[in-house]
Amino acid sequence: MIRGSGIGVPLPGAPAREWVVVIPVKRAEIGKSRLRIPGVDREPLARAIALDTVEAAAACERVAEVIVVTSDEVTATSLRLLPRVRLVRDRGEGLTAAIGLGVNAAPDMRPRAVMLGDLPALRPDELARALAFASSHSRAFVPDAEGTGTVLATARAGFDLTPCFGADSASAHRAAGFTEVGFPVLSGLRRDLDHAEHLRAARRAGLGPRTAALVDRPLVLAS
Repeated sequence: MIRGSGIGVPLPGAPAREWVVVIPVKRAEIGKSRLRIPGVDREPLARAIALDTVEAAAACERVAEVIVVTSDEVTATSLRLLPRVRLVRDRGEGLTAAIGLGVNAAPDMRPRAVMLGDLPALRPDELARALAFASSHSRAFVPDAEGTGTVLATARAGFDLTPCFGADSASAHRAAGFTEVGFPVLSGLRRDLDHAEHLRAARRAGLGPRTAALVDRPLVLAS
């Protein structure tokens, strides 16, 4: 079910698995509240999106560990089956607090990244390229396809990682000194799925298997 880079022992010359990626995931009953797709139940869809995102991140050749901050027990049960995934219990205090829990759980001696869990078209090789660029900068970020939000924020080992997710977060990250990663707008890494109209572009980028199984059925495609 892994798309892109495979999982296994790195080949000679392959990039080191050094990055720790933090992904906050809301409980499915409150997640993706603006995402309404005819013929698709929102809770299973929210879980599918999160699982596809985490699986792709864990398969990235530069990622040593994915820390998922969540209180959704159904999602957590599935995540325990994935390699290189560690769970941290979300206390229900909001996105910023959840990110803080994950970042604090990551070792300071490793480069760290925070990525939102709604990137169902993410490919492991895309994340690898973004992290390779980020390795040359103390702190960096990738904006969403619309250019106003943020999908990924990073910090090299030894640098503080306090990302600025929220309204107009791309501008906030620039103002805070994060270097913008110039990444193709059509890539799955920049295609977060917040609204039904985002689905068309995410489909073109290539949805993950769980999300595709829910939204690529004939009834949904015809709507």
